Amino acid sequence: MNTLEIELKYAVADFAPIRSLLADWQARPDEPIDEADHYFNAPDRDFARTDEVFRLRRIGSANRLTYKGPKSPGLVKTRPEIEIGLTEGDLTAEDTSRLLTSLGYRPVAIVRKRRHIYHWQRQGFAMQICLDELAELGRFVEVEIIATAEQRADAEKVLLQTAAELGLERLERRSYLAMVLGVKSTN
Repeated sequence: MNTLEIELKYAVADFAPIRSLLADWQARPDEPIDEADHYFNAPDRDFARTDEVFRLRRIGSANRLTYKGPKSPGLVKTRPEIEIGLTEGDLTAEDTSRLLTSLGYRPVAIVRKRRHIYHWQRQGFAMQICLDELAELGRFVEVEIIATAEQRADAEKVLLQTAAELGLERLERRSYLAMVLGVKSTN
């Protein structure tokens, strides 16, 4: 089944009011995690120009490869996503990076964040609400649904409604990678 990642991201100053609302809604929190996203660029095209993403995500000892296709136009960030779980451990991450660079992929940057994920059901959709803290960038809240193309319009409405009810106002369209690269280019 082809799935779409449908999400909105907002900059916030404080997580406390959002956590309070999520508790009122009985959203189910996971334990906080530290993610390190190792981004690569392709040998045959520039992902910055084609609006694609290819990364190796490390969460503790877990490893995942993720490809995200170009974003569809519109307020809500929507794009195809393919994610593959890999064997756990540092050796797998090192071997995967070595394999990718041997195939011509170039490391671009590593984006590190502390993430608190809350799970919530709304209008038939399983939602993730992520409270992300990045040392270089600050605090952000992502509201996300994984859905089919046929469900896109309904999912977007649910995300916009949820963001409004959470009091989220400072929409951020850029990816964390783009923001981190922007910070590095100004230093």
